[in-house]
Amino acid sequence: MELCHAVLNSLALGPLLNHWSLGNGVRCVEATMPDASLTCLDLWCRAGSSSEQHHEEGMAHFLEHMVFKGSFNLDAGVFDREIEALGGSSNAATGFDDVHFHVMIPADKAPRALDLLLDLVLEPTLAEDHFVMEREVVLEEIAQYADQPDERVLQELLARACPNHAYGRPILGWRSSLLAMDPGSMRAFHQRRYRGSNCCLSVAGKIEPDLRQSIEASALAGLPAARDTSCEPKERPLTVECGRHEIQVERLESARFLMLWPMAAAAMQTEVMGADLATTLLSEGRRSRLVAQLRETLRIADTADMDLTVLEQGSLVTLEICCQEDDLPAVEQEVKRQLDHVCDTPPEDWELKRARQLVGNALRFALESSAQVAGLAAGQTLWGRAQDLLQPLNELESWTTTRLQQELFPQLQAHRACTLIARPGAIS
Repeated sequence: MELCHAVLNSLALGPLLNHWSLGNGVRCVEATMPDASLTCLDLWCRAGSSSEQHHEEGMAHFLEHMVFKGSFNLDAGVFDREIEALGGSSNAATGFDDVHFHVMIPADKAPRALDLLLDLVLEPTLAEDHFVMEREVVLEEIAQYADQPDERVLQELLARACPNHAYGRPILGWRSSLLAMDPGSMRAFHQRRYRGSNCCLSVAGKIEPDLRQSIEASALAGLPAARDTSCEPKERPLTVECGRHEIQVERLESARFLMLWPMAAAAMQTEVMGADLATTLLSEGRRSRLVAQLRETLRIADTADMDLTVLEQGSLVTLEICCQEDDLPAVEQEVKRQLDHVCDTPPEDWELKRARQLVGNALRFALESSAQVAGLAAGQTLWGRAQDLLQPLNELESWTTTRLQQELFPQLQAHRACTLIARPGAIS
């Protein structure tokens, strides 16, 4: 996310949230934004790629595609035409932990859009002919992804760092797994995962007074309440296999130096916000430690990006540096030196203040649209973290420079990382 460096000192509350649950365990959350021009309906489910069993790799994403091929009441393409006729738009996305389907719609059309959305997502036909055709679309998507050198490098890092965890495999799955799938196995996955206690409906924007009544009378209330966990893949604590690896990648435009570390799971909010501060301090903007040294002073790197990916079973910090191949040894040496230094010597107060400002700004700016608010509220509510959307900002205050030095930066040392060197060249 691009961050604006404007100074925002207000710790204002985000949109007020109203939480409730249906009798079958479906979680619901409303965020009223009176000035919004549209309403966002966002249905989330704990049905991401980490929910897949062996031989189901790619099922969650493939199902997202198949949902839009029609339900028992909506033929293929009818949903899109109906939503567009109501003045709205729709989209969906699959992640490691969850999947969501959202509609942006004029407020007075929200009840009808809700019925259409739930019909599509909860009652997909998964017809054989559409299944075969759409599988080819997903297989082509996998092939295109594998043909992108940059994406291949990042997936290689995940695979080597997390070889025994779902986070180490691609969300798109593997060709072999998709070819072995059939509508029956997909239907079983859908019935297993799309249950009341696994689902959350988030509504944000301009909300009509009777919408809650429509939600409580909707198809959501008819979902089975209990989760059948007897066949579910067991969650494993996320660990990263340390080590140093080198590969050559055809058509890679510049060399890559990458590192990956495990971090606290999403539920450990204080630790997550500390990791956000640490990565921002190290690699956000020209005055950050790594960017200033590698790009501005030594001029041995084109880019230096450090990202925190917050996940339910354990978050990930990734560092990616693009440079000339001849500069790889100098880059690796300087990164290690900077990580050692920040662990031995507390950051200066201005660095922490700057990092707090950037992290805070990013969260505030994420509340500017009803779609963003609906997504944030749903993500928190689905996983049992119902709270004000700006509550994480309060966690920032507990992180001092000394605490970062003692608790966070020791976790970001070179010997704790999975390191990958990617060189341009023949595929290896």
